[in-house]
Amino acid sequence: MRLVSLHHHARREAEHESEPALSPPPPSHHSHNFNEMKNKFYNELGHLPIGAMVVVVLALVACCAFCLYKKCFGGKKKAKKVRERKGVRRVMKKEKEGEEQKEEVKQEEEKEKELFGKLEYTLDYNFTENQLIVGVLQAQDLPAMDIGGTSDPYVKVYMLPDKKKKFETKVQRKNLCPVFNETFIFKTPFNDLAGQTLVLQVFDFDRFGKHDVIGEIKIPMNSVDLCQPIHEWKDLVGGEKEEQEKLGDICISLRYVPTSGKLTVCVMEAKNLKKMDVGGLSDPFVKVVLQHNGKRLKKKKTTVKQNTLNPYFNESFSFEIPFAQIQ
Repeated sequence: MRLVSLHHHARREAEHESEPALSPPPPSHHSHNFNEMKNKFYNELGHLPIGAMVVVVLALVACCAFCLYKKCFGGKKKAKKVRERKGVRRVMKKEKEGEEQKEEVKQEEEKEKELFGKLEYTLDYNFTENQLIVGVLQAQDLPAMDIGGTSDPYVKVYMLPDKKKKFETKVQRKNLCPVFNETFIFKTPFNDLAGQTLVLQVFDFDRFGKHDVIGEIKIPMNSVDLCQPIHEWKDLVGGEKEEQEKLGDICISLRYVPTSGKLTVCVMEAKNLKKMDVGGLSDPFVKVVLQHNGKRLKKKKTTVKQNTLNPYFNESFSFEIPFAQIQ
């Protein structure tokens, strides 16, 4: 029995010895390379002199310090650069706005220097008759006031501050360089002229609407020497439109027959007239006056409409006028 058990034990030991021993897994390729590089670095570092080692250490310290500096202060510098860029943009924006303002001022100045044309006139004073003789000769380079690119100019002549006596030249149709050659006389003592101003105002005639001011010339009489005749050109300046009180509206019709030389004026009605009576009403009528070159030729009037501000007339009047005078 003992021999059998010993034999069994010996057999198990023999089988155990015959089995190959399990070896540990081989190291990976990357860890093997890293170990080789590490060993090589330490070997070379060990052979380096002390001075070289100090240089290497200082270089490593410098790299670390540089990285820390970039991390800590790099953002601040970047923010500073951003602020600087914003500041530059702000300055550029202000400069641009300043240039735009200068351009606007320049455009306004150009508008102020806008040309309205020029007018040729003469002044003379007759000391014997106490007469101021004003000659309106011609105008040039007038601006176009109509859609068609022309104007229908005429000149209004009067004295300030007294506007009672006004003269007007004939209308020159579709002409930007009209020739007038008309003379007007103001009977005024020489001593009274010093406080007056002569106004030559150029208008664009509108058949169915309000006449537009083209330009004007104002001549203070105390600034000119009337002891000798004056003949000159002057640039027109922008005239101020006269603000007129709202007095109401009137509806009329005009009809002219050239073959018979007959002008028919029909006064239809008026609306929104000004209150003239104490009770807030008026007794309106219409007076129709025919003038030629400032001279009154004929006069007619409608019937009076009692106590109304919106009268209805529907009355017609006829005038015999040659075609040459109508133009």
